[in-house]
Parts: sequence; C-alpha cells; structure tokens
Amino acid sequence: MIAVPNILVVDDDEELLALIKKFLERYDYKVEVAGSGSQMDTAMASRDFDALILDVMLPGEDGFSLCKRVRAASSSLPIIMLTAVTETTDRIVGLELGADDYLAKPFDARELLARIRALLRRATLRQTSADHHPGLLFGSWRLDLAKRELRSSDMTLVPLSSGEFELLLAFLEHPQRLLTREQLIDYARGSAHEVFDRSIDVQISRIRRKIETDTRNPEMIRTVRNAGYIFTMPVEHAQ
Repeated sequence: MIAVPNILVVDDDEELLALIKKFLERYDYKVEVAGSGSQMDTAMASRDFDALILDVMLPGEDGFSLCKRVRAASSSLPIIMLTAVTETTDRIVGLELGADDYLAKPFDARELLARIRALLRRATLRQTSADHHPGLLFGSWRLDLAKRELRSSDMTLVPLSSGEFELLLAFLEHPQRLLTREQLIDYARGSAHEVFDRSIDVQISRIRRKIETDTRNPEMIRTVRNAGYIFTMPVEHAQ
C-alpha cells in the first residue's frame, strides 16, 4: 500500500468537498480539493497524486473534458468520476474517455473509500507482480507490468487507462478460460463493485479497439453469449 496516499478531489460543491476531505483524512489520506478545472491544473502542476476523484458537472470545463486531458497526460493515474444518479450515459461516456470507475451521487463516503482502497491496493499488488514478471506476451503484443504499458511488435506505445490495464491483465492472467462479468469485475476492480456492472463491457470494447484487427469479429477477446468472455490467445512471461 502507498505509505500516505495523496488524493485530489474536484467538485464545485464546497460542502461536499469539505465532507470528503474530512472523512478521508480520518483514514490517513492526504486530500487536496479543487472547485474547477483550472484549480485542478494548478494542483496537479505542483505535485503528484495517487488518485483523482472528478465530478462530471463543473463550471467551465466539465469533468468529461478534464478526464480526457488528464488521461492523455497520464495513462496510469486512477480516476473515479462522480455522476448524477439517473444519468447512465454520464457513466458510459466517462469510461469511454478513460475513467477507471464511477460513483453515482448521492453516495456513502464509505463506498468512495472502498473504491479508492481497491484501486490503490490493486496498483500495489500489480507492482509486486511486476517485480517478479516484467511483462506478458500475447500474439504480437507485450504488456509491461512495471511501466503499465502496452506495446505492439514494433514497440509502438498504445495508451491504456488504469482500468483498461487492470482488465487486460485480468484476461492475461486467466487465458483461454471463460470468465463471467462477476469474475472480471472481481479480478480487475475488487469486491467493492456491483456484480452486474455493465460498464465492464464498455472497457472491453475500448481494449478491443486497441488490440483487435477487426473489432466486429474479435479473435482475442471473444464474447460467449449469456456467459461472459474468453481471452483466446496463449500468454507467455517476458524475459
């Protein structure tokens, strides 16, 4: 676990920011808050953060645009988006732009804490695994566990969000096996999530667009109707 996790929370609701900050600090997190995109930029320019909590509805530049910008600059920073409870579209768009998770408002602070802990815990476990196995090979691709990077055979870097990395790694760790959505969510995100979270399909679609030759007829990640998914390729440890 990161010794003292540093969290940035971006929301224009000052009361909510104060509540989140007070709650997370009780659990020994360092928390910085920002009420807009410009304040977020200022904070991120001055220090590194271990996770970003980002509201969709913000004055000026909205959360979607900010998520896209942050993801372009950092492929590994975990991003949790806060969305309106009735806006399923917000959740899907956020994931499409590279967010790793979402939480619907109003939410219990304990659930936010569980989501943050799950993301940070898995990042630490992955780093430990990377110390023993520097990379995984499948087809013409290499997933570098230490750098959390995906590269093609000609060493072209293909950016992955933190969530996409975790999900692809879950497939590579369980190749040629039928995996249900529940299993994939548990392997990639942890038990803090609802078992029938359909957002897993969105991230699989994003991964397919990056590694499949024909996304309409995917060969590496195949869908088994009413059952789940199978990663069909053999996987080897890189030397």
